[in-house]
Amino acid sequence: MTYCVALRLNKGLVFMSDTRTNAGVDNFSMARKMFTWTVPGERSITIMTAGNLATTQALISVIEERSKVPDDRDPTILRVPTMFQVARLVGKTLKEVITESGGEGPTSDAKFRATVIVGGQINGGEPTLFLVYPEGNFVEISTDAPFFQIGETKYGKPILVRAYDPEMSFEDAVKLLMVSFDSTLKANLSVGLPFDVLIYENGSLDGPWQSRIEPDNPYYQSISTGWGEALREAFESLPAFER
Repeated sequence: MTYCVALRLNKGLVFMSDTRTNAGVDNFSMARKMFTWTVPGERSITIMTAGNLATTQALISVIEERSKVPDDRDPTILRVPTMFQVARLVGKTLKEVITESGGEGPTSDAKFRATVIVGGQINGGEPTLFLVYPEGNFVEISTDAPFFQIGETKYGKPILVRAYDPEMSFEDAVKLLMVSFDSTLKANLSVGLPFDVLIYENGSLDGPWQSRIEPDNPYYQSISTGWGEALREAFESLPAFER
């Protein structure tokens, strides 16, 4: 399994993904789930993936391969004019990969399913995010739905719903995501460190800031410990139930 989140702030976009993959309780490994393409001064695009690892790796490989084709008539994520067209192209490619992997039969492609978050900015347009489904269709981020999650979403969602604010700083957004990821990690063994983090500031088309949070990262350790203590203190401060 996996866990990925992308937030849209007034200042820009924030992405975070874990790196754990598993094929059973005794077969855990690590794989990158966040990928970035930048054409300096022209576009910056980030994709995060969740689902069948063979499918997501094939998707990224196809996107990479097609982006290197020199023929300008070929649609690639580095040539289409808008982020909407990028999401449309990623959705079409994902559906193509799943169909080719699935073989015959109406449900044979079910085990090859994957979900993708696509985000970024192309010069002349606004930064935005899209959630792309296995069927190839997609939805765009909105004021009512200001963040997207894929993978093991349920454990980390409550803190996002309660604490997200579009006016928050990038630093506070990363702190919020750290808490969300730590809550998910504590509840589900299929999500694990390291975490990949990416910050895209509006208009910074020369490339985003990226980092990897390792298990021994001091900031992550302080967040994990501090959040646990804060929860216990908050619980103890609540009024006792009276019979």
